[in-house]
Amino acid sequence: MCTAAAYKTKNFYFGRTLDYDCSYGEKVLITPRNYVFHLRDKGIINSHYAMIGMACAKENYPLYYEAVNEKGLAMAGLNFVGNAVMKDKEEHRDNIAQFEFIPWILSQCSNVNEAWKLVEKVNLWNIPFNDQLPIAQLHWMISDRETSIVVEFVKEGLNIYENPVNVLTNNPPFDKQMSALNNYMKLSAKSPENRFASGLELDQYSRGMGAIGLPGDLSSQSRFVRAAFVRMNSVSGEGEAESVSQFFHILNSVDQQRGCCELENGGYEITIYTCCCNVDKGIYYYTSYDNHQITAIDMHREYLDGSELIWFSLIKEEQIQWQN
Repeated sequence: MCTAAAYKTKNFYFGRTLDYDCSYGEKVLITPRNYVFHLRDKGIINSHYAMIGMACAKENYPLYYEAVNEKGLAMAGLNFVGNAVMKDKEEHRDNIAQFEFIPWILSQCSNVNEAWKLVEKVNLWNIPFNDQLPIAQLHWMISDRETSIVVEFVKEGLNIYENPVNVLTNNPPFDKQMSALNNYMKLSAKSPENRFASGLELDQYSRGMGAIGLPGDLSSQSRFVRAAFVRMNSVSGEGEAESVSQFFHILNSVDQQRGCCELENGGYEITIYTCCCNVDKGIYYYTSYDNHQITAIDMHREYLDGSELIWFSLIKEEQIQWQN
């Protein structure tokens, strides 16, 4: 399970948590402008926008979990099990495999408007990458510095939603996630007023009581409500360090700790990594479950006119700075 968010101070930031019980060897990946994408139905893309994100690579192909491109467009795929529907190949449509969807959009779109138009032509094709990798059931959040949308391919067809809270988790479908916020409209960052009953004096015994009722469990619907509340009430300065720090605080509000979400196989779902990308500058920041130090990779420090993928292994061991 995962949570994605977009946030803006002076610059535009986009990121997500990846919550799962195992790793697939993901690394930070820069795809330069002249890496050749071989698509299953749409031929090849020789030249495109450069992008950076988290991915695993099979057969020298970038399988992005999320990425941002050099033009300021960001995109993340999140689990949508039981609701995502992919179809057989269709004539007169752009037949795009699930694993091609992020590169398909980010390679040629510079903003959400362009992405929306391209998505409307897509048939999400039910073809796996190979026999060892089954088709992932996902929905997607696509953002630029002005707006966000959610893209879902479901039984009824394609749904594209505007996303005013700039947050996405997993199930249920996005319209139902948004509808659930109606149950929490009385939550506030401010201290509450006593409206329990006239003539009954009640005391505020703690700060933060305006948010009593904010869900704290790890379900995707509760994480959506909590992340939306934190993100939309978040206050940050304009500087890079404080903006990045605040973004991680937003996503840390939905961290999953080992032991709290036990699976049928005896394993535990944890927050494998959390990322934040300054989309305007192409700087990718991340932490991992056992490494809370923020690590940064700047795509513009690499040769972006090349044709070879550029990989960075994750620093996973805890980095502790001693003061004495």
